[in-house]
Amino acid sequence: MNDAPAARTTTRPRKGEGQWALGYTEPLNKNEQSKKDDNPLNVRTRIENIYSKRGFDSIDPADLRGRFRWYGIYTQRAPGLDGGKTGALEEEQLDDRYFMMRVRSDGRLLNPEQLRVLGAISTDFARSTADITDRSNIQYHWIEIEDVPTIWERLEAVGLSTEEACGDSPRGMLGSPVAGVAKDEIIDGTPAIAEINKRRAGNPEYSNLPRKFKTSVSGHPSLDGAPEINDVSFVGVVHPEHGPGFDLWVGGALSTNPFLSERLGVWIPLDEVADVWEGVISIFRDYGYRRLRSRARLKFLVKDWGGDKFREVLETEYLKRPLIRNASPEKATRNGDHIGVHEQKDGNFYIGAAPVVGRINGELLTSLGDLIEEHGVAGVRFTAYQKLVLIGVAPDKVNAVVEGLDRIGLQANPSNWRRSTMACTGIEFCKLAIVDTKQRAHDLIASLEQRFPELDTPITVNVNGCPNSCARTQVADIGLKGQLVLDDDGNQVEGFQVHLGGGIGLTTALGRKLRAHKVTSKGLDDYVTNVVNVYLAQRNQDESFAAWVARAEDVDLRGEKTLEVV
Repeated sequence: MNDAPAARTTTRPRKGEGQWALGYTEPLNKNEQSKKDDNPLNVRTRIENIYSKRGFDSIDPADLRGRFRWYGIYTQRAPGLDGGKTGALEEEQLDDRYFMMRVRSDGRLLNPEQLRVLGAISTDFARSTADITDRSNIQYHWIEIEDVPTIWERLEAVGLSTEEACGDSPRGMLGSPVAGVAKDEIIDGTPAIAEINKRRAGNPEYSNLPRKFKTSVSGHPSLDGAPEINDVSFVGVVHPEHGPGFDLWVGGALSTNPFLSERLGVWIPLDEVADVWEGVISIFRDYGYRRLRSRARLKFLVKDWGGDKFREVLETEYLKRPLIRNASPEKATRNGDHIGVHEQKDGNFYIGAAPVVGRINGELLTSLGDLIEEHGVAGVRFTAYQKLVLIGVAPDKVNAVVEGLDRIGLQANPSNWRRSTMACTGIEFCKLAIVDTKQRAHDLIASLEQRFPELDTPITVNVNGCPNSCARTQVADIGLKGQLVLDDDGNQVEGFQVHLGGGIGLTTALGRKLRAHKVTSKGLDDYVTNVVNVYLAQRNQDESFAAWVARAEDVDLRGEKTLEVV
């Protein structure tokens, strides 16, 4: 008989995740320490009174690489550094003396004066650079610190701002580009966005979050605000008794650990959306993980808690009341990019137009302002797909407006490839990027337009310069994640890991990765061509690219077949 005592098992205590609500209030990393040292919103005063007068070399590093972001400002990548330097150099070695700057739109209907101001800032201070981002921002490059106060003055004179366009804060909000005018809209979320912004702006309660916080509010059934991949989304829905309102989706985000939003299945009236938004962002502030930056997004808390617990905490601790239950929408009713000419509910028209992968310039913005003023157009909204929509075009002005858009470099009837391709900033300006994206995507579009001039089905292509998925690698038909790869001769070159069959809206899925499969940037045109040709040869009637990918064999997705579809 063995009388030896049984071995005791001990469970190692789990490390605290820096959750304020659980008493972990001491900073656990340098980012948290910096935010505790000084509210990041205070950096504006130093920019205006010190840095803009004394120049780049006077900037405190904690402001330069931290707090500046709360006003939409990042240092851009120093020129001449290839992708191999991205992970090898310290951040300060990657810094240029110029800045990227983001301007929020928050679903606003931009008038001619606002567009001309955006254009003039580009031409006067940003070497005419401007991009429409997939968060409906305008993004500039080549900004000098000396010019920032003047830029702010010009923006604020027309009601625009860079405040909290970056940083651990409530960033620019996505709304429906056709809010208030679309025939099939369930409910107009514009008043809710305005109220949320009123409560957010300059509010120290929400300026120190664990990480970024992204919001979407759209009452359009096309899910045009990308609710599946935002931290918090209010999605138009109809309750059988209470009528139109919003469902609540939480915890969506991509990057290296992608999660699609948890749908809470509730009904929220329009006038309570801002209250619920404050509840959700407060949960993130109080319970969000602050120890590791890699786990600090809301998606990790939602994944650990689950939707039921998240809703319970929201109701009991923050709202102090239950939310009305209601079924969540299953998927979009149609494509949500709004490209083309569409009749509004008031008899006027809205026109969605496509630049190439969001890249525009100051002259185009100024010309756009002149165009809509000339034809009495109500205004312009940017979209979550790097596009723009003109609102309130009179029936007798539609043809003239479409022709005017084409003249300035926008198309209301673009090819599939121009319509359905997005790209992030890439190595041209971004310190995190590994490969070129904007120009590579531009060239890919031109090639595919020649190879498939009359493609009869939409195929989305998203081109990213690194794993962070700023252009949504995992939710495109063809998602391309920038990497350094080996070519046939063993040389290290720019290339991509491929994700296939993902989507949001009509398709809700994360893309499929092929094991050990990479594509060189040089070989990208042929790869896409071969895969699309196999799809066209094998598809069933009305079968989407994503549906085909889900059943296709790996050999059909590797791009090694060279079929030609007649």
